[in-house]
Amino acid sequence: MTNRKPVRTRGKLQLSRYFQELKKGDFVAISREPAVQSSFPVRFQGITGVIDERKGKSYIVKIKDGNKEKELIIEPIHLKKIKQTTK
Repeated sequence: MTNRKPVRTRGKLQLSRYFQELKKGDFVAISREPAVQSSFPVRFQGITGVIDERKGKSYIVKIKDGNKEKELIIEPIHLKKIKQTTK
């Protein structure tokens, strides 16, 4: 888990990540943006999940926490789209 950003990017936002559009079924990794206050616990940093739906400007992400499936409401700046490989 990274606590700090590089000096040149500290306090700055990537607008492309802030306004990114995600579709239902996209796989995402949760990655906290330190410059923006987040409303989810730090323990979810780095966990992958699936986009379920959009709620306002945020997305509902389904994750697996142990044996339970949970839903988190997260702003798009804290999400990184990843490619899902088939087995």
